[in-house]
Amino acid sequence: MMTSDAQQFASDNYSGICPEAFSAMEAANRGHAAAYGEDVWTARAADSLRRLFETPCEVFFAFNGTAANSLALASLCQSYHSVICADAAHVETDECGAPEFFSNGSKLLTVRTQSGKLDPAAIRATATARSDIHFPKCRVVTITQPTETGQVYSLDEIRAIAATCRVLGLSLHMDGSRFANACASLGCSPADMTWRAGVDVLCFGGTKNGMHAGEAVLFFDPSLAVDFGYRCKQAGQLASKMRFLAAPWVGMLEGGAWLSNAEHANACARDFAEAVAGLPGIEPIFPVEANAVFLRMPPAAMEALRERGWRFYTFIGGGARFMFGWDALPERVAELVRDLHEIGAPRAA
Repeated sequence: MMTSDAQQFASDNYSGICPEAFSAMEAANRGHAAAYGEDVWTARAADSLRRLFETPCEVFFAFNGTAANSLALASLCQSYHSVICADAAHVETDECGAPEFFSNGSKLLTVRTQSGKLDPAAIRATATARSDIHFPKCRVVTITQPTETGQVYSLDEIRAIAATCRVLGLSLHMDGSRFANACASLGCSPADMTWRAGVDVLCFGGTKNGMHAGEAVLFFDPSLAVDFGYRCKQAGQLASKMRFLAAPWVGMLEGGAWLSNAEHANACARDFAEAVAGLPGIEPIFPVEANAVFLRMPPAAMEALRERGWRFYTFIGGGARFMFGWDALPERVAELVRDLHEIGAPRAA
């Protein structure tokens, strides 16, 4: 039986703080600094993001992804508007109604998908289904990159969605809680995946990428960011000691850890998937394109894994989800593979 502090793959939120983020926080902790984002660390982090994205975007920092997504969507909507999203989108399934709450009631219109991806046809069908005054007017499309099923929108797919949004007069928001993993997967620049492809607002996740907390909200159209700072304050997201949310971004961005962390996580997911491919009774549910692996396996096999101390979730697709973080240890991945090999064949019968 493994010890309670042994590395698990149930969630990349289980991981600790990476050295680059921790060192930057430690440096920011030396002495005093101005409060509420008026410090040099917050300015430095925002400028680092503007350099990374190659554009003078407006940048804000929030504590977590739920707040970042919800406030960003609220800034794009009125209470009588609606937001089109996939039925598996995090804003729909795992944010406790926060997008609706912070927008004072904007409705989420979900599209049934097999992959967790939206496509232009589904967006158009949803946006044009009704135009009468009795139904909330469509105003925003939100896509999750990578999706909750671990798949990545290609640049062409994002461009096609953005083009449809433009024709329909909709804004495009990207939930990028694992945005770095998507960049690592496609080998493209952050700019190419966002504003150059037609994305209006990005929520760039830091927590899952090696930080203790913190997401960045980037508005590529500055006019959409008007009064967003007031939203952050009202929602309890304006940190008095903002430098401790901002400094880790400096450490992550200036040394390239944001990307190398994601590359490592993605590689561990691929290695794991390849190592268990072909095991009797175990098969992939979705393609492995980032740092998530979904496996369909017999209930007895899942129970046997849990008896050996492994933790994993089964809330999407009915199978077991394994997430690989920035600090995934190859030897721990090998232990999980070994246990699956040991229990797979006999339990699958």
